[in-house]
Amino acid sequence: MARSTSPNLALPDASVNDLTEGSERRPAALSLLISLRPRQWTKNLLVFAALVFAEKLFDVAAVVAAVEAFVIFCALSGVVYLINDVADRDTDRRHPLKRCRPIAAGALSARTALWAAALLGAAALAAAFALNVRFGLVAIGYLGLLGLYSGPLKHIVIIDALTIAIGFVLRAAAGAAAIDVLISHWLFVCTILLALLIALAKRRHELVMLADDATSHRPILGDYSPYLLDQMIAVVSASTLIAYVFYTISPETSEKFGTPLLGLTIPFPLYGIFRYLYLVHQREGGGSPADLLVTDRPLLACVALWLAAVVLIIYQPFPL
Repeated sequence: MARSTSPNLALPDASVNDLTEGSERRPAALSLLISLRPRQWTKNLLVFAALVFAEKLFDVAAVVAAVEAFVIFCALSGVVYLINDVADRDTDRRHPLKRCRPIAAGALSARTALWAAALLGAAALAAAFALNVRFGLVAIGYLGLLGLYSGPLKHIVIIDALTIAIGFVLRAAAGAAAIDVLISHWLFVCTILLALLIALAKRRHELVMLADDATSHRPILGDYSPYLLDQMIAVVSASTLIAYVFYTISPETSEKFGTPLLGLTIPFPLYGIFRYLYLVHQREGGGSPADLLVTDRPLLACVALWLAAVVLIIYQPFPL
C-alpha cells in the first residue's frame, strides 16, 4: 500500500490555486520558457562524458563541438517537454504539483506549445546535422524515441522506464558522435544502468506521493507497487556499482589510460548511489533528479569530487 503524501511535497489547494492564477497572468513567452524547463539542463551534462573519457578534454575543437552538442540537446529536451506536457495536460491537472505547469494551468495553449516545439525542433535538428551527420542521426533518434514515450511507450510497464534510460544513453552517444569518437561499451552499460535507477526511483516517488490517486494521474502506476520498484531499484543499484567497479579495474581501462588508479574513484559512486537512495527512501526525494543534484550539497559535492578525481587520474597533470 503506497504511503500518504509527504507534507513538503503536497501543495494545499489554496496554494495551488494561487500558483495557477499567477501562471495565467504570465506573458506567453515566459510561460513558454518555463515549459521548456531550463532547470533540467543538468540531464544533458552526459553529452560531455565522451569528451572526458576519450581524453579530449583539452582539445579545443572537441570542447567547442561538445558545447554545441550540449546546447542542441537542451533545445531538444525542451521540445520533448513541450510535447509531453501537451499530451499529459489533462492528467497533469489532477496532480498536486504538475497542475501548476503552464500548459496544464491554461497559461500556455496547446497549439502555441506545439508550434513552438515544431520550430525549435526543426532548428535544433538543422544545427545537429550542421555539426555532423552522425550527431544529427542520434538527435533524430532521441527526438523520435522520446516523442513515442509521450505517446504509447509511457503506458507500457517496464518499457516506460527503459525508454527514459535509453534517452540518457542517447545523450551520451550524441556526445561521442559530436567529437567523432565511438561510444565505449562501458559508458553505454554504466549510463543505461544509472539512468534506469533514476527512472525507477522517479516512478516510486510518483506512486508514493500520489498514493490512492496515482492511477488517475498515470494509469501505468497501477502496474507497479513500492515493493516491486524497491526490488528493481536494488537490482539496478547493485548492477550499476558492479559495472563501474569492473570498468575501473579492467586491464583494458588500465591500458587505455596508462594507469591502474581509476579504481580509486570507486568510493564516490558508492556514496553517491547510497546518498541518492537515502534521499529517495528517507526524504521522499526522487521526483526531480536534476533538482536533487543541484540542491543536495552532499550529492553535488560527491559528483564534483568524482569528476575531479577522474580528470586527475586520466589526464595526470601531476605524477601519480
